[in-house]
Amino acid sequence: MQSRLPQACFLCGTRVIGQLLCAGCAADLPALTGGACPQCALPTSNGEICGACLKHPPAFDHALAVYAYDFPLDVLVQQCKYAHVTPLTGVFAEQMARRIGQPESRIDYLLPMPLHPERLAQRGFNQAAEIARRLSPRLGIPWLPDACRRLRNTPSQAGLDLQTRQRNLRGAFSCGIDLSGKRVALIDDVMTSGSSLDELARAARKAGAAEIHAWVLARTL
Repeated sequence: MQSRLPQACFLCGTRVIGQLLCAGCAADLPALTGGACPQCALPTSNGEICGACLKHPPAFDHALAVYAYDFPLDVLVQQCKYAHVTPLTGVFAEQMARRIGQPESRIDYLLPMPLHPERLAQRGFNQAAEIARRLSPRLGIPWLPDACRRLRNTPSQAGLDLQTRQRNLRGAFSCGIDLSGKRVALIDDVMTSGSSLDELARAARKAGAAEIHAWVLARTL
């Protein structure tokens, strides 16, 4: 629970009460409000499926992103992930819940993007799991923190081209529960190329998932 005592806005230092961001900074976050490809969440003029997804559809059926991965949201994500400002995951979950609302088709489970145990030990927490944990009660959808595992401690995806990202992640995930006939939403903070979510979706599909959504805080454009 956020403190009701006066504190400083995380971005600009303005005095706020019970919030991490002031109203002005919250309004400045780069919201994605126009049409977007329903499969990968990249902007399209009228919300049609983009050419890339027509040629090579992702393993997930639908994607939703709240923000563009741009300033000042990128600062918040990096501070959360690398400076351990974990209360920001509550802000992220709140904004995602507002955008998602009541899913058109009932989702059975939220599945956070897993970290390899070595990476988890280094970082101390999994930001995707923290977002899913806070998103779950807001949407009334159970989350399964241990349903999926990362089998290999793959190198960082930053700076890699699409083909290298895909090779880097091939067979990197497994899903240890029966998802036969279930509709699931994969939860992550940022979608860049979509390779990680695509490979995780393949693992969920192999476990029997009938419908797979990818819900992320931000999309790299």
